[in-house]
Amino acid sequence: MEALLEAAVRLAVPLLLAALGELIIERSGIINIGTEGLMLCGAFGGFAIAVASGSVWLGAAGGGAAAACVGVLFAYFVVVRRADQIVVGTAINLLALGATGLAVRALYPGMAPVSPTFGTVAVPLLSELPVIGGALFRQTPYVYLCLLITPLLAFALARSRPGLRLRAVGECARAADAEGVGVSRTRFAAVLLGSLLAGLAGSALSLAQSNTFTEGMTAGRGFIALTIVIFGRWRPGGIVLAALFFGAASALQHRLQARGTDLPYQLTLMLPYVLTLLVLALASGRSSAPADLGKAYRRESR
Repeated sequence: MEALLEAAVRLAVPLLLAALGELIIERSGIINIGTEGLMLCGAFGGFAIAVASGSVWLGAAGGGAAAACVGVLFAYFVVVRRADQIVVGTAINLLALGATGLAVRALYPGMAPVSPTFGTVAVPLLSELPVIGGALFRQTPYVYLCLLITPLLAFALARSRPGLRLRAVGECARAADAEGVGVSRTRFAAVLLGSLLAGLAGSALSLAQSNTFTEGMTAGRGFIALTIVIFGRWRPGGIVLAALFFGAASALQHRLQARGTDLPYQLTLMLPYVLTLLVLALASGRSSAPADLGKAYRRESR
């Protein structure tokens, strides 16, 4: 049980980071289905910089920066040019898939090298706690980053002035603008911060869960992160539970394959994605999304 919980937390971390980033973006009223592409850019950027520098910490920072740069492109078209958010997000996914595939083949002909990776760090005393000790306090730095970011984000959205402005823009951009809140500035900043977190999520795949980069290694995790935001009802606490749920499903899938069950392995691989569809079906009637989600704002149309 303890090993399963530890694996569930480890596998949930990239989903949680990406979902928290998407939460910030959606709370501003923008829906970004390009999270998959941002994670892929973060995975490749983190891997390439870690290989070039020999530093896994620089790699993680580079992964976040790579996704943030792509986030600037997304924000320009969506916030400044007011292009269709779904179309731009789809374009980001296609661009990231093609660009990272081309880059890895151009930089590393034949086979991608092995990169430095994050090891587990045990917190004294806390790592010896029964059941949760190994799951929460004998993990990579990405887990500790999540333990830090999640309560800070929950507090910021509920109590801080920037968080309240962000929520106001997502609920009614016109009213927020009338009160002097810069709608475009707030949304642009939200996209950048959310993209940074998505990039860190991607770097966790190449620098903590693997030691190399393969084309399309995100394997739909960005879309699962979108589902997690819906399942978590746009609240950090709910998103944590939803991410753990999907992490446990992935851990169970790996365990079933390792034990050599009679089920075809294709069925076990389908498990997280089938759960994604079920969650979307169950949550569709209980949505509490921001009121202005997906709506472009034009100040002159007031």
